[in-house]
Amino acid sequence: MKNILAIDTCTEVCSVSLYSQSNKTSRYLKDVSKSSGLILPLCDEVLDETGLNVSDIDLIVYTKGPGAFTGVRMCVSVVQGMSLAFDIPTLGISTLELVGYGASKKYQVNKVAVALDARMNEVYWGLYNQGVFTNETLSKPNELPQLDSDHIGVGTGWGAYEQELTDATGVDTCHADFYPKAENLIDLALAHIKSGGSLDGNLPLPTYLRNNVAKKSLK
Repeated sequence: MKNILAIDTCTEVCSVSLYSQSNKTSRYLKDVSKSSGLILPLCDEVLDETGLNVSDIDLIVYTKGPGAFTGVRMCVSVVQGMSLAFDIPTLGISTLELVGYGASKKYQVNKVAVALDARMNEVYWGLYNQGVFTNETLSKPNELPQLDSDHIGVGTGWGAYEQELTDATGVDTCHADFYPKAENLIDLALAHIKSGGSLDGNLPLPTYLRNNVAKKSLK
């Protein structure tokens, strides 16, 4: 793949990265109100900086969730629009896998327990061990399995429910202020392609681990 555009808006942050001529041109926003709504201007910025057009993109890689409901829908909607309009193949990657990969690279560890705050006293949970992502689920913080001491915890869930997660898993080293970055999506996409993995065969779709965001009153 010559030119790859990566998009992430599934959590509190928003980022894009454009891979071209073996270089990454990236934008990253945090602590900005409704940052997911800025994703198209950020895409325009990286395209303008590299002198490329959307029609030059060979692949769009994106986070498909789980994450914030509005952010996940925004990310997938933008990817759907670009993909359909310019006939660009896509590759969706779990937000949890992206966080786990980024943490393993930054902290130089092989075992990462990812927990994102899902509200309602629940976390989006997954394990990134030795480069393999597993166990994606929605869970109560106190109902997760015990892990070995080599794991570190990352993600906003560790900030919201640190004591419950530590008691349940035994993981006592965590980095709650850690977020996904689109530039790491590029690495995951290149590794996926190199290993012979397939691209999305259908319209890009989100991953929702929680079916009912709101419950109607029984009154």
